[in-house]
Amino acid sequence: VQLQASGGGTVQAGGSLKLSCAAIGRRFSNNGMAWFRQAPGKDREIVAAMSWNGLYTHYADSVKGRFTISRDNAKNSVYLQMSTLKPEDTAVYYCAAALGAYGGTQFDRYRYWGQGTQVTVSS
Repeated sequence: VQLQASGGGTVQAGGSLKLSCAAIGRRFSNNGMAWFRQAPGKDREIVAAMSWNGLYTHYADSVKGRFTISRDNAKNSVYLQMSTLKPEDTAVYYCAAALGAYGGTQFDRYRYWGQGTQVTVSS
């Protein structure tokens, strides 16, 4: 089972990026999905989470109004649209799949993790 994250890169402050995460080897249409990030010297933190059916979402306060999580269960994929990026958004971004229908913000509810994709925002 693999979660393949892509779409990271370097962008200027105020710019946008869209991250994608494709699941291979197992369907996650009944599982909650999320994006976490980890900046150098900091703990991994939740960015956004979504329930299996898209009805429940959670966003970190720092990204509310700027980031949008979405999923396409037919494509077994989850996305993170990031807009108005700030230098403090610089981090490695990880997608994750929960064991249950919604993982929320709790790190230990997520069983499957992608390899991470680097996002760098220059000022």
